[in-house]
Amino acid sequence: MKLTFQPSRTEPPRRSDSRPSADHGAGGAPVRRPAAASGETPRSASPHAPGSCSSRKLKHLVVFTRQLHILVVSGSPLVDAMAALQKQVKDPAWRGVLDRLRTRVEEGQSLSQAMEEAPEYFDPVYRNLVAAGESSGQLAPVLDRLAGLARRRLHVRSAIMGAVLYPALLLCTAVVVICLLLFFVIPRFSQLFQTLDIPLPATTRVLVSLSEFLRSYWWAVLIGAGAVVAAVRAWVRSPGGRRTLDGMLIRLPYLGGIVQGFTIAWIARILGILLEGRVGVLDALKLTRQSVRNVHYMELIGRAEEAVTRGEPVSAAFAEADKISATLYEAMRNGEQSGRLGPLLTSVADFMDEDNEVIIKALTSILEPVILIVLGLLVGLVAASLFTPLFDMTAITEKGR
Repeated sequence: MKLTFQPSRTEPPRRSDSRPSADHGAGGAPVRRPAAASGETPRSASPHAPGSCSSRKLKHLVVFTRQLHILVVSGSPLVDAMAALQKQVKDPAWRGVLDRLRTRVEEGQSLSQAMEEAPEYFDPVYRNLVAAGESSGQLAPVLDRLAGLARRRLHVRSAIMGAVLYPALLLCTAVVVICLLLFFVIPRFSQLFQTLDIPLPATTRVLVSLSEFLRSYWWAVLIGAGAVVAAVRAWVRSPGGRRTLDGMLIRLPYLGGIVQGFTIAWIARILGILLEGRVGVLDALKLTRQSVRNVHYMELIGRAEEAVTRGEPVSAAFAEADKISATLYEAMRNGEQSGRLGPLLTSVADFMDEDNEVIIKALTSILEPVILIVLGLLVGLVAASLFTPLFDMTAITEKGR
């Protein structure tokens, strides 16, 4: 079936200077606007921002994009290709999404328009790149680029999850062990101490009192913990709370640098891919801002949009920004001068992602023994607090003989 595409709007004339305009790519090259962005502001990525997609959905997206690219390159009609992909899917929810996509395309909608009905899978960046590929007749290269982006997202997420999994298991084990001691072990020792009527060290008295409190008022502790969690969630969802939390995340020692590194790499990758996909600079900045979840970086990209609107280069907004690395700023400045802003940003993103993964592995290798040591000290403290009175009683008994 023949697809119907929205025509791209007429390009404005080139500027006399070398700075890219809102409708021109890096180096002033004219570009086709994506159909979804023509004459309107791209939709917000919230609440389905790229970072919020679940791992299961992201895996579906990776497989779908790679296989669709292969079928399109081989010359299969789009409807036939989507029907073939639908037959291979076992997940009912994902199969339903593909069925709706195929139906909309058969009815005459473009692929990017059909994807708007499933924003939980296809975010604005994905849809606008597909629209750009459709309007320019370069859908296959765009799908290849999107497949690479999805694989990178999945790889980064897997690296982060793999790095934090072992420390998280250790922390959960520590919590379970301490709860078992407080609820089951310490009460038996407490009865023994009362029967023997022996003086208890300060640490033993604290553990016994804590155990008695938790066993008597565990329901109050659960209610209080639930109230605290609900209050924190409400605070985080508020504009002021989210801004404060985002600021804390990028200023934390060690962890703040990792958060900044991944955020900067994501900005460089998305902006680079959009520019390589022939999306206008201003539209690319808008879509990049919508894909970022940190408020402070959203404001930074917003200032870059204002700079481009005034006719200034993109790098002007990042010149004095302490949240952007010098490497990214230099890549932007040199890319604008050479007309290769998109490829340079993508290369910087690859380098930064590799560097971030090395930092995470190094940090994890440090955290694992630290957590083990802390867990050992806690268990040792509890054991010493429980057995010290018994040792003291034994010593007193031997002296009395």
